[in-house]
Amino acid sequence: MASSIEDKTHVAHLEKTTSASTVDPKAAGPQSFGDAAKAILGDAAYDPVIVSAEENARILRKTDLYLLPVMLAIYFLQQLDKSTLSYASVFNLATNAHLVGYQYSALGSIVYAAQLIWQPVSSFFLVRLPVGRWLAFNVFMWGVVLSCMTSATNFKLLITARFFLGLFEATVAPTFVTITAMWWRRREQTQRTSLWYSMNGVTIVVGSILSYGLGHIHSNVLESYQIIFLFTGLLTVVFSIVVYLFLPDSPTTARFLSHDEKILAVERLRANNTGTETKQWKWEQVWECLLDPKTWAWFSMIFLISVPSGGITTFGPLIVKSFGYNQLNTILLQMPFGAVAIIATLAGGWAAANYKLKFIPLVSLTLAPIAGAAALLHIKRTASNKGALLAAYYIVSFYPGISPLIYTWSSQNTAGHTKKTLTTGILFIGQSAGNILGPFLYTTEQAPLYHRGLTSSLVCLAILGASFLVTAAYLAFLNRSHAKRRVALGKSEKLVDASLERTEDAGAAQQANGAGFASNAFDDLTDLQNEDFIYVL
Repeated sequence: MASSIEDKTHVAHLEKTTSASTVDPKAAGPQSFGDAAKAILGDAAYDPVIVSAEENARILRKTDLYLLPVMLAIYFLQQLDKSTLSYASVFNLATNAHLVGYQYSALGSIVYAAQLIWQPVSSFFLVRLPVGRWLAFNVFMWGVVLSCMTSATNFKLLITARFFLGLFEATVAPTFVTITAMWWRRREQTQRTSLWYSMNGVTIVVGSILSYGLGHIHSNVLESYQIIFLFTGLLTVVFSIVVYLFLPDSPTTARFLSHDEKILAVERLRANNTGTETKQWKWEQVWECLLDPKTWAWFSMIFLISVPSGGITTFGPLIVKSFGYNQLNTILLQMPFGAVAIIATLAGGWAAANYKLKFIPLVSLTLAPIAGAAALLHIKRTASNKGALLAAYYIVSFYPGISPLIYTWSSQNTAGHTKKTLTTGILFIGQSAGNILGPFLYTTEQAPLYHRGLTSSLVCLAILGASFLVTAAYLAFLNRSHAKRRVALGKSEKLVDASLERTEDAGAAQQANGAGFASNAFDDLTDLQNEDFIYVL
């Protein structure tokens, strides 16, 4: 809580910054100052100020109000558009397009193959281009591609369209990780990431209802799945205009914040020790990223969860159909799967934020899909077991809660804008690789048991649970190493991670660390370079 003295200090800071900044931040641009925060803080970039609880809460409310609705809608549309293939499969896409063998699996994987190819390029553009404009362009283009997919009537046309769909969708999740780290404190990041990632579950619920309704439309020109492609594609094209108009590129350029509010928005992020953004690509951070064991820990984790995710997402409706349900009932029975996914995602984010730990909620979320996959392998496919099979399938749906926690665990433990962006790109290469492999472990010939696919999911989840524990131990080791470096430099050995405290407690926590804490937060240092950096377990 800020005292009256702190309030006076804050007012003085605002006056000092306003008078000192003789150059218009918009005209100068963030690249002139290094980190974008320096464009708005000016000479006060090295002069930490405690933001009062009231100001903290006010800026947080504004940020949530203006950014979250747009982000949630984008992620919902991305997942809806990507999922149209699984809905189309129920409406005889494979038969009408004459798909044979692994061709349907290839349609599921090609999206992630495109993302795998494009991620390094996307990471570079994410550093060099305005974040909001770059995202709006990609949303528009994948909407156009999906609309055109209506005319794809054979495997060659379908796989070409799905490739470009993946290419333009590749930038969404990495951009969201960047935006989340740029706008919210580390405690807030976990819950916001869980919110936008929970759109996976919302997509399953709403997409099932939407597909059910569109599936009842009878046309002499278009098949049911073509109507689904056209409707969702045009919806995405229209929404890209909203993204262009309302999503800002960074806190320093947000039109919904006044100049003084931009200062507060940046100051409240100081304790993150990760900076905001810079348009400079730093090769020394590239090499550190590639040699950092943490980078490959995140890569392995996201790969291990993406293998079962890719398979179950693509073949989920077909697995339920194998229980003995018709087309429309199969679509509707996806809704509880989505509802459980939403609950698991939000509950995981809440637990991680409130207990200030990631590895315990992650291990807990891994146990449920392990149990569900094991049950699906052993329950016989008979009419009397329909209820038990559905229950096991729904238990598997806890796995979507894992990915957003891996995203935030990686983002919160990586500093330096180039390193952070490249780490995110590598993370999504792992995700793409897992999603490419996953659908090929499930094939239509395995119906109704899908033994190989479910067994591979079970193995990946078991290894994943163990990797969480190993990574947490390594992060604890890094925290001890940083503490020793601080002592050698004459600093305090023990620090309170103010970025993980509640809004009302953040100011007091930062004060407890001393006046000089996080003074170099906007120097674009990496987590390994900055001895004040605190790793989140």
